[in-house]
Amino acid sequence: MKNLKLILIAALGLLGVSCGNKSAENVPAADCNNDIILHAWSWSFNTIKENLKEIADAGYTIVQTSPANTCIEGENAGMQLFGEGKWYYHYQPTDWKIGNYQLGTRDEFIALCAEAKKYGIKIIVDVLPNHTAIDRSKVKADLLNAVGGMDNLYHANGLTPITDYNDRMQCTTGEMGGLPDVNTENPDFQHYYMLYVNDLLACGARGFRYDTAKHIGLPSDPLDPKAKENDFWDIATGRKEVKGVKLALPMDSLFVYGEVLQDKNTKETEYAEYMGLVASNFGGKLRKVLNSRSTAGEDLLDWSHPVEAKKLITWVESHDTYCNAHESASIDDNVIALGWVFLTARQFGTPLFYSRPDGRTPENYWGNNLIGARGNDSFKSPVVVEANKFRHAMAGTTENVQVSADSTIVSVERGGKGIAIINLAENEAEAGIATTLPDGTYTDKVSGSEFSVNKGTLAGKLAPLSAVIIY
Repeated sequence: MKNLKLILIAALGLLGVSCGNKSAENVPAADCNNDIILHAWSWSFNTIKENLKEIADAGYTIVQTSPANTCIEGENAGMQLFGEGKWYYHYQPTDWKIGNYQLGTRDEFIALCAEAKKYGIKIIVDVLPNHTAIDRSKVKADLLNAVGGMDNLYHANGLTPITDYNDRMQCTTGEMGGLPDVNTENPDFQHYYMLYVNDLLACGARGFRYDTAKHIGLPSDPLDPKAKENDFWDIATGRKEVKGVKLALPMDSLFVYGEVLQDKNTKETEYAEYMGLVASNFGGKLRKVLNSRSTAGEDLLDWSHPVEAKKLITWVESHDTYCNAHESASIDDNVIALGWVFLTARQFGTPLFYSRPDGRTPENYWGNNLIGARGNDSFKSPVVVEANKFRHAMAGTTENVQVSADSTIVSVERGGKGIAIINLAENEAEAGIATTLPDGTYTDKVSGSEFSVNKGTLAGKLAPLSAVIIY
């Protein structure tokens, strides 16, 4: 790879994670993010439990479940991702208690968390306090009684559809996609919700992903007519209690991030004071690079986010990009894996791997179309596993990202210890990459092919649409 453009050598601060031991030269370890998330999308608690060994062997340190709350039931009690039953029904709460017909019972969740602990894996749960099921008649009596009735459950504008997502009053108090907007500032609701969160923690959960987080108001946001203050996030993150209840574990012992999808007025920096955030714009940029087979016109150094990278959750795709408009569903699994190698090799950002449906193809997005079943094998494909191992092996090292002059080859070197390379081109290419790796012969962990380093240049052949990982 000739005429390389040096993009980055970085060493920034770490958020609550140890990066590993000092090197042999007694150089202090660099700050970095080391965790790797598997989004076990629509897998049941039992299915996740049965696959924990393979998940751990593949290098994941966190498993994110789909929502565990009581939810609306599908047609004919159907268990299809789309059909008789739908994956998004568990995103329509009817109560905030653990267990639903799609994922499993409270006891099964407890068993999952206990087993995960044996493998050193944290279980984090997708939680969604922002809205209830579209059909309000399905909301459970216990919830209604706790909050003081149906009228007190929702914001004053909670049944009024949002027309402008950059209007913070509409965004944080209005109906989104037909979903009635919960009055998250009602102390009675906050108390009821925190009982659910603390029960998840008591069962073994060690973190949360907050769905539709940008639709829950910040202290600086306008107040709903029913609210006295926008204090939901202070309560949810343990900064204050509500009616004698407080987050049961310290925030710094948990992995918590919010789905704050980026737009013109999303207040990312204020949300980041409470939790990690998704790098949604960067994911879109990376998919554009993968689809075009070129980085031309795209700066992969820029995370496209105002918040420092160590606080970001990164992905090639999410369940929304796959399911909603099927924007990423047509991308081949092997091409997704190339993007994953790049994200996982990076020093910062916590990468999340979305588990696609089993049996899926670019033409058949839903595959075998079963809720509760394991996704396809892409989460443990050889290239994905080797990328995960590389991330762990490179803990405590800085990154050096390079892009070839023709914008088709991208490499991430970590501290002179190892390098990950992706060839986006559909033809074979010569490496020719500048490196600080010691002279010698190296074996690609993915293919077994040999590469050599001589006087600061790494040489070898890169197969079309392939990844190389050496260290």
